[in-house]
Amino acid sequence: MPDVFVTQENPVPGERPTEPAAKTPAQKPRRQRGTRIPARVQIMGWLVLVMTAGLATVVVLVAEFEYRAIDQRVNSGLAQDSQEFRQFAAAGTDPATGEAVADTWDLFDRHLSSQYPDRAEVLLGIEAAGEGNFNSLQQADESLRHVQLDDQVLSRIVEAPQTSGTVDTTAGELRWLRVDVLPRGGGDQPNAWFVSGYFVDEARSEANDTVRTLAVISMVALVLAAGVSWIVAGQILAPVNTVRKAAARLTEADLTRRIRVQGRDDIAALADQFNSMLDRLERAFDTRRQFLDDAGHELRTPITIVRGHLELMGDDPEERAEVVRLCTDELDRMARIVDDLLLLAKAEQPDFVRPEWTSVPELTSDIDAKVRAIAPRAWSLEAMGEGDAHVDAQRVTQAMVQLAQNAVQHTQPGAAIRIGSSIGPETVSFWVTDSGPGLSPGDEARIFDRFVRGESGARDGTGAGLGLAIVKAIAVAHHGEVRVLSQPGQGATFGFELPLRGGEE
Repeated sequence: MPDVFVTQENPVPGERPTEPAAKTPAQKPRRQRGTRIPARVQIMGWLVLVMTAGLATVVVLVAEFEYRAIDQRVNSGLAQDSQEFRQFAAAGTDPATGEAVADTWDLFDRHLSSQYPDRAEVLLGIEAAGEGNFNSLQQADESLRHVQLDDQVLSRIVEAPQTSGTVDTTAGELRWLRVDVLPRGGGDQPNAWFVSGYFVDEARSEANDTVRTLAVISMVALVLAAGVSWIVAGQILAPVNTVRKAAARLTEADLTRRIRVQGRDDIAALADQFNSMLDRLERAFDTRRQFLDDAGHELRTPITIVRGHLELMGDDPEERAEVVRLCTDELDRMARIVDDLLLLAKAEQPDFVRPEWTSVPELTSDIDAKVRAIAPRAWSLEAMGEGDAHVDAQRVTQAMVQLAQNAVQHTQPGAAIRIGSSIGPETVSFWVTDSGPGLSPGDEARIFDRFVRGESGARDGTGAGLGLAIVKAIAVAHHGEVRVLSQPGQGATFGFELPLRGGEE
């Protein structure tokens, strides 16, 4: 058995420490009041940004895993090659032939001839041959057969104080692990070395190809995502653009445009709410327009009367007093018309009625006491509902007083007028019945409209035709309805029916 010894095994070289990434100074967020970037571009930009961050993270992680796996494979291969050489040198015989190894060079030759290096792997047997010169045997993968390591590279490997490291060569970076071989005759200075190495760039080439392919695929995915997000954002924002264009076309003269609602998502809900807003605006403008038309129509007559009397007024004191009286009456009528119009305009507001649980018997009794003071008539309380209702007592009283006033205007002094109330399973009703001339055929359908008077007219010829319109507005505000029953010459019954729990619901 030849006298061949090897030095103590050295640890496998680990991964080289990586330098910490340079820290960038934190940027203070800049507060902006707004941006001119279109929403479509913002959606696409954010989506592309998120995808870029996600794909970049994937690429970095894949590269890290690939390179770490390669480093582990390289280190494991170096350790395995060194261990196999140690076992071969310790045995001192060729396992294939059983012959003893003659010398160090023969040891290298027999061992290397039985090895099959991995891709990017090279195995070296090095022997000193004088100052700065070395004899070497090399076993490498097919792709590295043309690579020859010169004496300068070999010198840096064998003279390195550590038994592992890296060195730059013409074929790229070489990571190596060295086993020192002591001389046969004895001594503590090695004169031969076994080196196993991996060309790192070559070993990482497949990983580099994988990372590059993944990066290219990610770029293509980003381009496709940008295109898809542009199209999808356009489709999502199409209803919003429709709302914007519809709002731009709206004018006070034309509030009839509406947006077609499709689907049940948030955008459809936005379009639906926009249509509801347009409905409310249209009603508000219609109410204002109607108020102006009604006011102009009804106030024009008393103004004309006042102006005519003032223009024709003479110097006679009695004539002046009569003109003042007439003008005062017309001004009072104008004030009543304005008050009624304002009340009808207020009826469009959500707080026009304020329902609360009210005792119907007490409310009916109070109404009976108040209407008796309107005019000398044969007032009677016909019926009284028993129970509570969720209504606005003041508005109900106001409606009943209007009905009573209407009955007074169509009856003679001392005529019978009956009032009453009743409670059903779901409704509460109030009414006033007079003994006047009643309604003419066809008046029932329009008598509750503004400035409409029945053909029979009021007994005294007064009234602007707003009283019953106010009653209808109060009933509608309670989610109720008005009713009228009449036959010509036999009086009429005017009333309204309200939900018993309407205000609460």
